[in-house]
Amino acid sequence: MKSLTVNLAEHSYPIYIEQDSSNFKSLLKTHIKAKQVVVISNETVLPIFSTAISDALSDYDVRFFTLPDGEEYKTLASYESIMSFLLTEQVGRDVTLIALGGGVVGDITGFVASTYMRGVDFIQIPTTLLSQVDSSVGGKTAVNHPLGKNMIGAFYQPKAVLIDVSSLQTLPPREFAAGVAEVVKYGLLADSVFFEYLEEHVAQLKAQDLNVLSYVIGRCCQIKAEIVSEDEKEQGKRALLNLGHTFGHAIEAEQGYGNWLHGEAVAAGMVQAAQLSHSRGWLSLNDIKRTTSLLESFDLPVQGPASMNLESYLKHMKKDKKVLAQTIRFILLKSLGQAILVSDVSDEELKTILV
Repeated sequence: MKSLTVNLAEHSYPIYIEQDSSNFKSLLKTHIKAKQVVVISNETVLPIFSTAISDALSDYDVRFFTLPDGEEYKTLASYESIMSFLLTEQVGRDVTLIALGGGVVGDITGFVASTYMRGVDFIQIPTTLLSQVDSSVGGKTAVNHPLGKNMIGAFYQPKAVLIDVSSLQTLPPREFAAGVAEVVKYGLLADSVFFEYLEEHVAQLKAQDLNVLSYVIGRCCQIKAEIVSEDEKEQGKRALLNLGHTFGHAIEAEQGYGNWLHGEAVAAGMVQAAQLSHSRGWLSLNDIKRTTSLLESFDLPVQGPASMNLESYLKHMKKDKKVLAQTIRFILLKSLGQAILVSDVSDEELKTILV
């Protein structure tokens, strides 16, 4: 087992990275303070992991709530349905909620936990690569709104994150690849040596070698934990974790949530950010080629939708959470492994890459 800690004073918590779920029962016992547990999952994930999670929680009073599967259900309506379930079941303040699933389940469960009875404990058990390396760590919880992604939510940290690397074997190839986009993001923004490691281990990653995956997931979590520990509520450095997301969120919103997977949109967005960085004289053409080649190795898109133009991007970008004083801020790359937040990108600059 690998473990690391997100250091946030009284809100610190561990991340456990296992190659199977055999230790989950003892780990859960460490972090659940009372007998009442509610597992929130979706209709795809729960049937796959129901036996394992029931066995791990056999000492508790467990109830299950199942969401439909898909980004389109990350809504206030789903949030309200979970709240209604908890109230109908007379769930108390000492409950522990467990998010069993991908980023949608984790985000909405965390938001429910942050507001039910003004805050209850929750634990993340992420089952997708994207959620294991990114959304389960850091305490960002939210639901989407038709006018913007993740615009309604709270910073609320879990009590623990339990990662079973072998659970990724249940993922469809497209979902696994979408998670790889977030993995590549960490190399691009913070660690060029890690980026080179990914280039050298494409075959092992595609084959889901458990040792390689354990290292990759651990390194991503370590980078994110270090950044979150410095800037929990995204007042500065944490914004760097949004590399590719300003473009990517615009793609998701314009195409309709779920039509482009989040990681697919981020992949295209990172290439767009790299191109913008090159136009400023920071990245070389070879850096862009390496980035696109790595993403293409996993059949990820490296261009935005042909149907989108500058205006269709801008109408969504202006609603982005990183907008400050009505100025769109972008995460660009000074070099591979070094990201920077900029706020002086003109529409004319954007037009050169969004043709």
